Amino acid sequence: MALGFRLVTDARDPSAGIPMRQPSDGVPSRPPGGPTSARQFTGELPERRANAAAPGGFSDPGGFSDPGGFSDRGGLPPRGEDPPHRGQDLPPRGQEAFPVRRPTPTIRPPRSSGGRHRRAVPASLPQSAPALVLAVPGADTDLTSGAAGELTAVLRVDNPAVEVRAARIDGGGPADPSDLRAVLVDVASRRPDGPPCAVVIPLIATVNPPVIRRLRESVAASGVNAIVSGFINSNAMIAEALHIRLAEAGLARADRVRLFSIVTAADGVLIATVGGPNGAASANVTSVLLAARLALPVITASMDSAPSVQEGVMRLKEMGVNRLAIAPCFIGPEANRGDIESLLAVGADCAAPIGAHSNIAKLAAATYGQAISSLDLPSPGDQDKHGQHE
Repeated sequence: MALGFRLVTDARDPSAGIPMRQPSDGVPSRPPGGPTSARQFTGELPERRANAAAPGGFSDPGGFSDPGGFSDRGGLPPRGEDPPHRGQDLPPRGQEAFPVRRPTPTIRPPRSSGGRHRRAVPASLPQSAPALVLAVPGADTDLTSGAAGELTAVLRVDNPAVEVRAARIDGGGPADPSDLRAVLVDVASRRPDGPPCAVVIPLIATVNPPVIRRLRESVAASGVNAIVSGFINSNAMIAEALHIRLAEAGLARADRVRLFSIVTAADGVLIATVGGPNGAASANVTSVLLAARLALPVITASMDSAPSVQEGVMRLKEMGVNRLAIAPCFIGPEANRGDIESLLAVGADCAAPIGAHSNIAKLAAATYGQAISSLDLPSPGDQDKHGQHE
């Protein structure tokens, strides 16, 4: 009985008696001649061609190790084209073989004068720029020494292009050369036309309505065109100045950054102000900032109105403060002698007033710079050119 299958052999290789799959089953058949009949070893290595097409549509792996087989860095030559052999179609030595990315020149805009560390007052101003006049309260205040004299000298050194003057609000009238009205008339005589002749800044650290009222009356009585600014106050900078004055008196630690313990002579601070209830209220933010710097309770009181200094002392004692320190929150001229004596009568240790602190000079310069920023002042170069043509 005949078997139900037949032996299928490769018709191209009759000697091979191994069953082969038919091409119809989706698997390619073995190439003719067996695996070693396509290329016979003759004693020489065959020439390797980069990216030469191999049977089955696969590239020769040897092409990846041949640098001459690439037409560009990281790319392959188009299909059907032979890549250049090593040493052919290459640029001469010393020239670039591949394109090099060159930086594109960027055009930076000109640096502006703005920024965090910009000058409060321009370095150069025209001669017609307004003068900076410090309006000092007190009829007997010495303008050549003390806080007023020192601050005037500092402002002149830091701002050489600005005319800095000091004048008393409560002076002896137009006949007194140190009176505010006389100083404004003198400044206006050298600036007959153009912008306001002066920027008047009251030398006070907190709101003081009586001083501001007398200041405006003096400016109006002078009859000149001047800008009257507000008080030179910045809560953060005033708190820093108070902290330094307390540290100088040994009543507070001088460095709050380092975390080692420092024994101080006070465990509570009373900020003493002048200017009535408005002055005490304007220093509340300063007291909060100072309390954050010292990590101590801080209360604000007024030397000439409510809340009084005695009330502030009682509140601190109710909070458990046994060693009290007083920080005078005024520059000096705005407080009279009677107020200072009543402050010392409390019996607590007292630091020095703010006085001619560098922060006060910075605040005065910033106030002046903000006032003239809204004015249309000619540049010094334009003014010089105009004078040359004349």
